[in-house]
Amino acid sequence: MKFKMPHTLALLFFLMVLAMAATWVIPQGSFQTELSPQGREVVVPGSFQLSEESDYMSPIALFTAIPRAFGDAQGIIFFLFIIGGVLAVIRQTGTIDALLGRLLENMGNKPGTLIFTVIFVFALASSSMGASAEYIPFVLILVALCRAMNLDSMTAVGIIIAGYGVGYGTAAFNQYTVVVANPIAGLDPYNGWQLRLAILLPFVGIAAHHVWSYSKKVSKDPSASLVFGDEPPSGGEPPKSYPLLEWRHIFILIGFMSALGVAVWGIATKGWYLNELGAAFLILGVFTAIIGRMGPSLVSRKFIEGAKDLVETALLVGIARGIALIMEDGQILDTIVYGLSIPLSSVGPEIAGVGMMVMQTILNLFIPSGSGQAFVTMPLMAPLGDLVGVGRPVAVLAFLFGDGFANMVVPTNAVLMGILGMAGIPFEKWLKFCLPLVLKLLMAGAAVIMIAVFFGYV
Repeated sequence: MKFKMPHTLALLFFLMVLAMAATWVIPQGSFQTELSPQGREVVVPGSFQLSEESDYMSPIALFTAIPRAFGDAQGIIFFLFIIGGVLAVIRQTGTIDALLGRLLENMGNKPGTLIFTVIFVFALASSSMGASAEYIPFVLILVALCRAMNLDSMTAVGIIIAGYGVGYGTAAFNQYTVVVANPIAGLDPYNGWQLRLAILLPFVGIAAHHVWSYSKKVSKDPSASLVFGDEPPSGGEPPKSYPLLEWRHIFILIGFMSALGVAVWGIATKGWYLNELGAAFLILGVFTAIIGRMGPSLVSRKFIEGAKDLVETALLVGIARGIALIMEDGQILDTIVYGLSIPLSSVGPEIAGVGMMVMQTILNLFIPSGSGQAFVTMPLMAPLGDLVGVGRPVAVLAFLFGDGFANMVVPTNAVLMGILGMAGIPFEKWLKFCLPLVLKLLMAGAAVIMIAVFFGYV
């Protein structure tokens, strides 16, 4: 019988069960904490002590932890609903379609420029607004365009996934990963955006070079295509079928960037957090509806549809929080952090930071949801960073690299499998194309982490 990977929600609940079982066998202990110069509560290295008495949890606590976890994560959950609803309203205006459609149309006869520019735009969209599934409607368009340019469907999908993966891996403002992971690590929601924005272009360059090198081989020799002989997917219209990029679309894009800018300013200078961020994006939604000439009923329907799209993500966030909650209640979280710190402490902080990225990469196979993975791993990785000399912003960076780059190849990523299915590309052929790219990006990520640790990035 062929093994089938369980749904992510089932995997997270199974991890809750394992966490509960672990509280019965792992010794209970705790660290002392203190405030860092940046005002963050961090663990004190060398202060770990085992508890003199153990208080074991009842199995009933496994189920009472779930509603408690949803309560603890309510700020993030409701913020995700707001983001999903507002982005759905923006999509309804055709702004995203018009922008990307014009991009494809103007660069359709310049393959090198097209590859770099589209990867950059997709990466920027994923980095700033968490775009991922929004790219699915462009699969057949890019496939048709690449075929017209004597390329193949692998090149088309490579453009999409490379932009998506790099954008999530170097996410500056992504609401689904950065805004979730940073507060769990005790940081401001957008902490570290300057570094991540600075490395976006070099990582785009790595991805674009990989796709471009492959496309050149296919252009010269079609038989070099990894999907040579496969039936190409049917459907897809040329870029001229896209809506025109009108002034209302430009105003909406300006509104989005303004909302993001105001949110970053408010967090940095006014102490804003999720309530204010949610308000900023709700105002953006109202502004979009007015500029897009959408009636209140249509806006309401689209907002609800967008929020519905993130119900699964919200459930994953809640259940994932439950894992950490059980370990906290069972007083084993600090014990696990201490155990992980022993081997990492022996290799120096630079290598330890890379080791944290490798851990996140492996965990991504089982928890492809960025928000869910943040809730599961950051309660461990943030204090672990304190112990091994890795700043918490670097711990978040390790999480982003592991999550974003691994998402390009893990078969549990629903967006990836949906795009491959639309393009008719078998997963094993995609793995042959993309795995070398992921390894290149992880190597570059390791270099960034070591440099950040060396210069004391906090």
